[in-house]
Amino acid sequence: VVAMTSLPHFDPNAPMSAPEQGRFNRATLGVYPMGSVFKAVTLAAALDSGRVDVGERFDATQPIKVARFTIRDFHAKNRWLSVPEVFVYSSNIGTAKIALQLGTEDYKDYLRRFGLMTRPAIELPEVSRPLVPGRWSELSTITTSYGHGIAVTPLQVVSAVSTIVNGGFKVEPTFLRRNDVQLGERVISAEASATMRTLLRMVVQQGTGRSADVDGFPVMGKTGTAEKAINGRYARNRLITAFISSFPANDPRYAMIVMFDEPKATKNTYGYATAGWNAAPVTSRVVTRVAPLLGLRPATQPQKNDMLREAQLVSFEASGQ
Repeated sequence: VVAMTSLPHFDPNAPMSAPEQGRFNRATLGVYPMGSVFKAVTLAAALDSGRVDVGERFDATQPIKVARFTIRDFHAKNRWLSVPEVFVYSSNIGTAKIALQLGTEDYKDYLRRFGLMTRPAIELPEVSRPLVPGRWSELSTITTSYGHGIAVTPLQVVSAVSTIVNGGFKVEPTFLRRNDVQLGERVISAEASATMRTLLRMVVQQGTGRSADVDGFPVMGKTGTAEKAINGRYARNRLITAFISSFPANDPRYAMIVMFDEPKATKNTYGYATAGWNAAPVTSRVVTRVAPLLGLRPATQPQKNDMLREAQLVSFEASGQ
């Protein structure tokens, strides 16, 4: 961990003068539903398992009804979607079907391997355990797949993203500088990791993360917006927004998460308070400032990505257009 901050902060000389919400580390002690950023974990697990192929398509023409719940897409396309389209368009319906095709037990096993089911180990006393379903049902698999059935710390999510993009080796977070970095256990294959890097880059190039990109330091990542649970019900106007990222996308060296607790819409965001309007542009500003300080050299060749275009062509051909 090269940087960590939690706001609101407090004066360490007079900690009790700060409001209660400012006296704990949200990055390690707070647990939150991460929304669609969790789709990166779901898709990485599904692709690595071999049960889902990047060339597959999933029916997102209708919402999914499970018991008394209805799963919808925020920006519904109302058609079959390829795997890249499911991810770039952030389809809850498609992601849920991908998780079901992976299978509940295998999905839970991947979450354990990513370190998302247990308390993370790091050199701090204030570290929380994730909140996971007590009885894991098919509905639990569906909601967890898009980040609403589980609450984890920001530290855990950025560690999982590091694992996804670094070739598939587990990252154990630490504040101690290590001159000889030891690779952790393999969680996903190198092939699955390479595919996920492509898909994460597509989100920034063509999806909801466009405002996260930086000239010379290409960013890859995923937006996530989740409604907070208040008194047992989700509150539509009280959001958790986040953007997970890694940069530079052509040779990933750093991973990061930017998260907001109850962001407000402004005139500049056209009345929106979702992650693409706050967490993503802040990511861009941070990368712009810190990349040169970290000794990163600007990329000279722009990255090209034809996977989504090809996926769209397949969708058009299949629908007869």
